[in-house]
Amino acid sequence: MYRRLRDMREDADKTQAELAAVLNVGQTTYSRYENGVLDIPSIALIALARYYQVSTDYLLGVKGSDENKLPELSEKAVFALTKFIKEVKEVP
Repeated sequence: MYRRLRDMREDADKTQAELAAVLNVGQTTYSRYENGVLDIPSIALIALARYYQVSTDYLLGVKGSDENKLPELSEKAVFALTKFIKEVKEVP
């Protein structure tokens, strides 16, 4: 989880101080969250999830980056979806 926090912050080109300001904590406190020295309070976790527009499960490492992949569909389901899409396309 902690590595994910750092990676997301770096991907967003943000500093620890900028994220600390989002959470209304000091930079040192945020650094301790990111390094796993302090547990992140749930309110801060929720704020980070909203900030990055990801789930708290993703931040916690419960779900990986493939969480948005479609599940395997049965042949029957694929047929039904294909039929539905064709019907929708035909509607003026």
